[in-house]
Amino acid sequence: MILFPAIDLKDGACVRLKLGLMEESTVFNTNPGAQARDFAAAGAEWIHVVDLNGAFAGKPVNGAAVDGILKSVTVPVQLGGGIREMATIEDWLARGVRRVILGTVALKNPDLVREACRRFPGRVAVGIDAKGGKVAVEGWAETSDLTVLELAAKFEDCGVAALIYTDIDRDGVLAGPNVAATAALADAISIPVIASGGVSSLDDLRALKAYPKLEGVISGRAIYDGRIDVAQAIALLKA
Repeated sequence: MILFPAIDLKDGACVRLKLGLMEESTVFNTNPGAQARDFAAAGAEWIHVVDLNGAFAGKPVNGAAVDGILKSVTVPVQLGGGIREMATIEDWLARGVRRVILGTVALKNPDLVREACRRFPGRVAVGIDAKGGKVAVEGWAETSDLTVLELAAKFEDCGVAALIYTDIDRDGVLAGPNVAATAALADAISIPVIASGGVSSLDDLRALKAYPKLEGVISGRAIYDGRIDVAQAIALLKA
C-alpha cells in the first residue's frame, strides 16, 4: 500500500481544512516546494496535491505553487482541484504532473474523463468526495443525489488509473477513516481505490492495510500535527 502525503494549497501555502470548509483552514507551511522535499526525503513514493482555490474557482489558481513543487522533487505528483477542461489536463501533464485527478467534472461531464483516459493512459484518476454517502462537488460546496458507487460504476473499463475516495465528514478532524465504506467501494469496483479523510494514526493505517484491494492512503493533518511520521508510515505499509 502506498502512502500519499498531502499538500493542500490555499493562497500559495500548505494548509489543511476542517470538514472541507475553506474558512476552517490552518496554515502548516508557506513553502510548498520545501514541504514536498521533506516528504520525498522521508521516502514518499508519491505526493498528493490539491489546488483548493482552484476547486472552488473551477480553474487552476495555485499554478506557481504547483510548479514549485514539481521543480523541487523527482517523485511523481498527482494533482486535483479546478481541472475541468481537456486543455487544463494537457497543460498540467505537460508541466510535469504525473496524474491528474478529476472530481467535479467526473460528475458533470463523464465523457471528458473517458476521453482523457483514452488520450493519456494511466495518467487520469477520479476523485469522489462523499458527504453523507452522496457525491459532493464544486470544492465540496454542493452535494448531488448520486451515491459514491453509482458514480464510480460509470468509469469501469474506461482506463481510470485510480479512484480517490474522500469522506468529507472525516476530513481534517482526525476522527479515523471510514474504513467500512472505503473497503466496500474497493470490493465493488475493479478500479484501484485510494483512501482519504480522517487518517489520524498508525493504527488507522493498519486498519486500512487489512484490505489488500486498497492501493493507497492519503494523509495530511496527522502528518503535519506529528501524529504520523512519514517514514514510519511507509515502513508500516510496506511491511
